[in-house]
Amino acid sequence: MKPRNISDRVQWMGAIDWNRRLFDSLIPLPDGTSYNVYFVQGSEKTALIDTVDPAKVDILLEQLKDIPHIDYLISHHAEQDHSGSIPVILEKYPEAKLVCSQKAKELLIDHLCVAGERIKIVEDGETLSLGDRNLTFIYTPWVHWPETMVTYLKEEKILFTCDFFGSHLATSDLYAGDDPYVCEAAKRYYAEIMMPFHTIIRKNMEKIENLDFELIAPSHGPIYDKPQCILDHYRDWISDKVSNKVVIPYISMHGSTERMVDYLVSSLAERGIKVEKFELSSTDIGKLAMALVDAATIVIGTPTVHYGPHPVVFSVTQLANALKPKVKYAAIIGSYGWGTKAVEQIAGLIPNLKVEVLDTIMCKGFPRKEDLKALDALADKIKEKHSQL
Repeated sequence: MKPRNISDRVQWMGAIDWNRRLFDSLIPLPDGTSYNVYFVQGSEKTALIDTVDPAKVDILLEQLKDIPHIDYLISHHAEQDHSGSIPVILEKYPEAKLVCSQKAKELLIDHLCVAGERIKIVEDGETLSLGDRNLTFIYTPWVHWPETMVTYLKEEKILFTCDFFGSHLATSDLYAGDDPYVCEAAKRYYAEIMMPFHTIIRKNMEKIENLDFELIAPSHGPIYDKPQCILDHYRDWISDKVSNKVVIPYISMHGSTERMVDYLVSSLAERGIKVEKFELSSTDIGKLAMALVDAATIVIGTPTVHYGPHPVVFSVTQLANALKPKVKYAAIIGSYGWGTKAVEQIAGLIPNLKVEVLDTIMCKGFPRKEDLKALDALADKIKEKHSQL
């Protein structure tokens, strides 16, 4: 795709990755992604903001063929989908300085073998003049690495945010407009990547609140030409507010755990509680992560395999712990044949979840009347807790 004008001084460049379906060998990409690059022309100097995944560098080079000179290459984030093509761009433009935060310098040297003398460190709040255009750098650590920052172009009222507010979405649309699916994709992105850092993101949000911008230009997904929408969503996602919702990730081997889960889902629904159920042998973990963004309670369902939880449940529980959702309550239900330590092992996997454990219900064999009665009691506890939200 050719460069596209955002204004007479700012161009979108980069690549749309329509066919990519997995990120970091972990994160599903049902809608592909994009790697956005921005070129800023000042009256005296020029700047290129970020690069593309190395697999797409030829596309960026083609877009740059009519750009004879670049003074500054801005690196917001050292992860390779944004920084991986930096060595190629620095080779093409030997006069260019690589601009980054102090923490980014070490990462760029370590990960990309960039020569230290090519790097110009900017401090938090520092402004770099391009003549009649000025770039102000704002440190926003842990969105989602420690070195991340954003760039504010005051004269154009654009905030370049890299991964912050991004969405894994391949689209030919330059702007998000009112498309609700963009916010859906942004929620998936937040859940999978940003959620572990939601308390730090609150501080980063405060740092940009008073800036006068009309566009948010991330490095994944379309540009927000109505930025209030994504800002409002982020404020909600990073808040302490949770909803009257229970998320149940589970797997069943011979039907016992599934019977318990189905019974609990019905019992909760009768009590006016929304439930999202995820059968883990076929679940899109991105959708599970999205459900956890605002859930009040998680109930983990597992059969017993060699005294421990099912390996798939083990893995997903570890993932939930890493994502650090703001859930307030938890329970563990499931089944076993002759003995189990599944509850103890699952409990040991979730130290990051600051939850109150409401109950653990493990039945021997197929659930009987007393087991179902215990599930009703659990539903009552959840209803009582949710009424206090």
